[in-house]
Amino acid sequence: MAKLVSFLTLLSFALYMVGTAGSASSPTDFIKSSCKATRYPELCVGCLSGYASVIQRNERRLALTALSVSLARARSAAAFVTKMTKVRGIKPREYQAAKDCIENMGDSVDRLSQSVRELRHTGRAVGRDFLWHMSNVQTWVSAALTDENTCLDGFAGHLMDGNVKVAIKRRINNVAQVTSNALALVDRFKSRHRARNP
Repeated sequence: MAKLVSFLTLLSFALYMVGTAGSASSPTDFIKSSCKATRYPELCVGCLSGYASVIQRNERRLALTALSVSLARARSAAAFVTKMTKVRGIKPREYQAAKDCIENMGDSVDRLSQSVRELRHTGRAVGRDFLWHMSNVQTWVSAALTDENTCLDGFAGHLMDGNVKVAIKRRINNVAQVTSNALALVDRFKSRHRARNP
């Protein structure tokens, strides 16, 4: 019992010292600092700060979490657009544009899933092997972002204006911004890894 008490006392002290070691070293500050490299830093922090305990100060985990969040949002958006095709009073043109969007979002989900799997393979990869995996990740995330932007092409023009367009556009734009941020963090991870392992 005495050993347990002294262990807990030591643990409490260690945690206290970590807490007072300076906020600059906290996982949340690491996320905020990393998100400055993205196009939508506030959205980036909002999406990732809830995973600070998982990410810690690890570049790879940060990129992997960003991709996983993007994948989850892409799946959710695809399901949302599918529901929109069943809205009462939807016009034939809106319906077709939504169907095309669902197909694009399906492709985006597939590519983001591939990128998450591929990034997991970089754990022990070095040199050319690491670069090969990262090149695949970057290619697939870029393609997913293109799919998300293409999703809205069918809603172009004033003839498509209406509640369906507004709702779908808001959801898809959010996913595209999250994916853009994920790509920036993937690029950051790659460049920092190469700098440390020339």
